[in-house]
Amino acid sequence: MLPPEIIKKIKKIHIKSGRLVNTMMAGQYKSVFRGSGIEFEEVREYSPGDEVKSIDWKVTARLGQPYVKRYKEERELVMMLLIDMSASGQFGTQENLKIESAAEIASILAFNAIRNNDRVGAILFTSEVEKYIPPRKGASHVWRVIKEFFTFTPKYRGTDIEAAIHYLGQVCRKRTVSFVISDFLPGVFAQDYARQLKIAAKKHEMITIMLADPGEFTLPDGGLCAIEDFETGELLFVDASDKKTRESFTQLKERERQTTLETIQNCGVDVVLINTVEPAADALTRYFRFRDISRSRAVK
Repeated sequence: MLPPEIIKKIKKIHIKSGRLVNTMMAGQYKSVFRGSGIEFEEVREYSPGDEVKSIDWKVTARLGQPYVKRYKEERELVMMLLIDMSASGQFGTQENLKIESAAEIASILAFNAIRNNDRVGAILFTSEVEKYIPPRKGASHVWRVIKEFFTFTPKYRGTDIEAAIHYLGQVCRKRTVSFVISDFLPGVFAQDYARQLKIAAKKHEMITIMLADPGEFTLPDGGLCAIEDFETGELLFVDASDKKTRESFTQLKERERQTTLETIQNCGVDVVLINTVEPAADALTRYFRFRDISRSRAVK
């Protein structure tokens, strides 16, 4: 039996995500992410302006007048959510922990997919892939996925994004739209990871969502401060009363984030930055709008 507070959280995010998808995000997801091919729909009589290459010569010969083939886009997609469940997700100086923000983001994306009759699956990972939820359709399936985000207890504390992306390639042979949701802290982005991401991007539509909490970029003003690595338990003591120390710390964290951003972008993969202060839906809406505009310009 789930604790009442967990049930309350799941219901809240379930209702909130569903409302967002039906209002501010309506239509954006569908216009940005399209199917992977086309399928035959029907034949009809030729009309002036139809392309000659679309003529069905067998039907034309049989009926004595030109007919053309019509196709429709294969709308159905498979969305995979790769969620970083490592210990660093338990950090938070705002209303939500990073892992709770990740759950909200994943829920919004999942509802967008289900609303468009797409299938949704998930890979929950730490330093190992700990749970795989095969992609399926339906509101009840989304409920199960959201529940897993809030109730799953990982065995390990570390992070191995490379292993999660490699696992995606093993379980999903066909093209997917895959979102990797993580804080991408330094130490997890090794050269092998970049290589694996490049390989995956050739087959799948890969999008990374980088979570950040403002508290990760600043030190408190004054006193001796202990900085703990959530994944290793290591402690680093710094004198936060020194202004230069605080400024250097912020600059270091900004450089680390910029390096990670550039590395991902060099793999040909989009990055969506989401701060735990900002509503996740706002950041995702901006990204969908950006993708839609970019697609329109490319077509022109």
